[in-house]
Amino acid sequence: MRLLSTLDPDFPTELDRLLAFETVNDPELIRTVDEIIHRVRTHGNDEVLRLTQQFDQHPAGTFQELELSASQLEQAFQSLKPQVRDALILAAERIRQFHRLQKQEDWQHTDPLGNVLGQKVTPLDRVGIYVPGGKASYPSSVLMNAIPAHVAGVQEIIMVVPAPRGELNPLVLAAAHLAGVSRVFTIGGAQAVAALAYGTETIPRVDKITGPGNRYVAAAKRAVFGQVGIDMIAGPSEILVYAEGANRPDWLAMDLLSQAEHDEVAQSILISDDQSLLEKVEKELYKALDTLPKSDIARSSITHRGALIRVQGREEAIELINRIAPEHLELCMDNPEVLLPKIRHAGAIFMGRHTPEALGDYCAGPNHVLPTSGTARFSSPLGVYDFQKRSSLIHCSPKGSQILANAAQVLAREEGLEAHARSAEFRLMEPEPLVEQPRVVSLAQER
Repeated sequence: MRLLSTLDPDFPTELDRLLAFETVNDPELIRTVDEIIHRVRTHGNDEVLRLTQQFDQHPAGTFQELELSASQLEQAFQSLKPQVRDALILAAERIRQFHRLQKQEDWQHTDPLGNVLGQKVTPLDRVGIYVPGGKASYPSSVLMNAIPAHVAGVQEIIMVVPAPRGELNPLVLAAAHLAGVSRVFTIGGAQAVAALAYGTETIPRVDKITGPGNRYVAAAKRAVFGQVGIDMIAGPSEILVYAEGANRPDWLAMDLLSQAEHDEVAQSILISDDQSLLEKVEKELYKALDTLPKSDIARSSITHRGALIRVQGREEAIELINRIAPEHLELCMDNPEVLLPKIRHAGAIFMGRHTPEALGDYCAGPNHVLPTSGTARFSSPLGVYDFQKRSSLIHCSPKGSQILANAAQVLAREEGLEAHARSAEFRLMEPEPLVEQPRVVSLAQER
């Protein structure tokens, strides 16, 4: 694992190399995805079925076999071991409680001119959630995407999840039942994104697509953006741990590995001013690696994209945190609250030594769909607000209309928009009273 120091003369260059990662800019990838989207738009169900048979070796002979029934989802939920079902219910309830606090409501305000201004909040009609399958099959992703949509008031949630060779994780289906997913299709890849974005004979077109996937899914989401909304273009999982004071090296090592086991290109970084701690954590990392079922994946991740970085103090650590803008940030220290005012960029912040990132993945409550690859500089975690849209309300009083119209006509002419100016000016004219004209009725009409 790379050991870096901010004192190294080439540290800025090494840091840039460490953080560099391109998800969807490969021209060949883009061409392939564009072709898949075109085929699905042109041939609908038949092409989705063909691609699912080709890429996932799915045994379905007809498109109808790709949709799961509500009874199948319920059966999966009922078949869970009691302790697993209880854990899933606990996670779902905590996620629901947290996201209820995010829900935005309508509001109105009357200004001194008597104008009524406000905002109308409306849930999206229908959304699609992409849930990874195969190597990364996570029921937690179902809860984190579907529950905020439900809290927002979305009426129909369409879930797509790949089923390689027809195999599905029962826990994913159970989570779909618990989260109230409307329909589930066992499809994945760019073809699933295209089906959600444009609709097929069976799959209804959605308004927004959320959820993580592989590079083909990410490229497809970018390609259909504008036709539908998307949450983000997700990159590999990442964690940045800042350790200060007395910390247990084995705890820190396992926190780093909790992200490394996701994917070979996941990123785990530890920063500290304690050189001895960094060395101890590295030893614990390799000791723990051999005990992990996904040791090969984790080893590749920490070897190629992981790093231990020595800083010279807290201020330098804060500067580095904001430079990296991590998806997950752990502050393993006493009184982590003191750092919050200076931390500007992070997807989720885990505070204190007893708050590992893994709790956030499952049951802490906040969403685990987070901005990656430095996009926390301008993006936020998935939330209820992603499934609501806002309409502005403007209702001018006669007095307010005249005052605003006077300013508007001046600004409109400065912009060279004469019709705008005249539209505003008409409201400056003293309105003529509307006089109802007498209705003339002939004797014949009266009869």
